[in-house]
Amino acid sequence: MLPTGLPQGSVPRLERPGPLRERVYEALLELITTRALQPGQHLVESELAGHLGVSRQPVREALQRLNTEGWVDLRPAQGAFVHEPTEEEADQLLTVRTLLEAEAARLAALNAGEAGITALQRIVEEGRIAAAENDITRAVALNAAFHAKIMELAGNAVLAELAAQVDRRVRWYYTPVARLRGGTSWEEHQEMILAIVDRDARRATRLMREHTEHTRQSYLDRDAS
Repeated sequence: MLPTGLPQGSVPRLERPGPLRERVYEALLELITTRALQPGQHLVESELAGHLGVSRQPVREALQRLNTEGWVDLRPAQGAFVHEPTEEEADQLLTVRTLLEAEAARLAALNAGEAGITALQRIVEEGRIAAAENDITRAVALNAAFHAKIMELAGNAVLAELAAQVDRRVRWYYTPVARLRGGTSWEEHQEMILAIVDRDARRATRLMREHTEHTRQSYLDRDAS
């Protein structure tokens, strides 16, 4: 176990070709959103650089960018720490997510073709397996894939662009409640597919609102569980 708390081998060393600064940024952001690096965790440049197989300079630049974007807090004379989201931040983000996802579900019910519905069904089947096996990492990834597919089927580029801006933060908030949501979340996903198959835009919208509200409430109630 490294001093940063990362399991050995959790992130491969980065290959040199390509924009190294961007790749270090993406690697650190992935570690944060998957909570391999926990909120409040101290981020030591030298340790992260050694883990990624790079010099400290791209790590320092990545941490500065992550600080600007709100993922990392740079504290004078203390260093860098993974940001600890407040309840208000989480509530606001998940509320915005509900608005975007509900509209995506409505449009998907109107626009989705057979191939798109088949893809959604495949994701749900894999998600149920991940939940049954308590594979949280895979369940979170599949949950993100399901919602991304709904957004794709909606066919609205502006909506998709806005959703992409909040997607990683949604994953960040969803990870600690994925186990609590378990198979229930996938049953809700299945109901949404049925509404899309029926071309019932109103029902799809309502189900998505209820689904995202359940996630929001689970996050707010997580410490009481």
